[in-house]
Amino acid sequence: MVGAFEQVLLALMIFVIMLGMGASLTPRDFILALKRPYGLAIGVISQYGFMPFIGFLLITLLPLPEAIAIGVLIMACMPGGTTSNIFTYFSKGNLALSVLMTVTSTVFGVVLIPIVLLIYASALDLEIPRENIIATLVLLLVPVAIGMAMRKINANVGAVTEFMGSALALFFILFILVSWVPRNWQFLVTTTPATYIAAIGLGLFGITIGYAFARGLRLHPRNARTVALETGIQNGPLAIAIVAFTFSGDQAQSYMAVPALYSLFIVIVSTLVTLVFRRANTAAEQKMPDSLL
Repeated sequence: MVGAFEQVLLALMIFVIMLGMGASLTPRDFILALKRPYGLAIGVISQYGFMPFIGFLLITLLPLPEAIAIGVLIMACMPGGTTSNIFTYFSKGNLALSVLMTVTSTVFGVVLIPIVLLIYASALDLEIPRENIIATLVLLLVPVAIGMAMRKINANVGAVTEFMGSALALFFILFILVSWVPRNWQFLVTTTPATYIAAIGLGLFGITIGYAFARGLRLHPRNARTVALETGIQNGPLAIAIVAFTFSGDQAQSYMAVPALYSLFIVIVSTLVTLVFRRANTAAEQKMPDSLL
């Protein structure tokens, strides 16, 4: 599903995406987050509480082969992706909260992802090499730190890097569409409907539950939309990179199916959700307090 050249290209794209994520932050952002941790706590709970559980339910309820089930679980345990920041902006959400939630879930993911994987993999009797995944996650924090340093040294360079990282996250989806889909067309035609339900449902259910959870806590609608998108939009490129760098041969190709399909369909799902969110009564929202950040 992914050749040697594509693995190298994937590694470069992941590096730039994480670099852009780091360039969007300053140490002051973390200080602000610690002073007002309520929104970030909600995001972490949504990301590492709801999403893995949704993946667990999909694996339990759907007739999925073991390889597809592992792909679903890995995808469900990923942190938020930079794509969520773009959709948050267009849905008139809280962009500052979105960026902080994305980076926080990524940083926390070094510890939380292996723990959550261990819990659910054990419950599902699935074997996942957690040590390799931890090593990959730690390495991916390096470009985040570099991006933050670039932002501190030169704000303009940091802004350009941040834009490139966000744009490349969307380009990654186009890359899959042009490169991955044609060569795996036979797989896409012959795979079971359950695989598609899992790949699409993971993001759709995540956004729905994240929004319901945020509104249940009486968050401002802007923040609720942000939490919803941050919950449902996982870091697909990171999931594909972890599979590519952790597994090998036909094994990796099978595990990569759901992350690849998820990355394709989450853009469609998020676009439709954004259109719904934009129809919100913004005039009424402006009368409500928005103090989460």
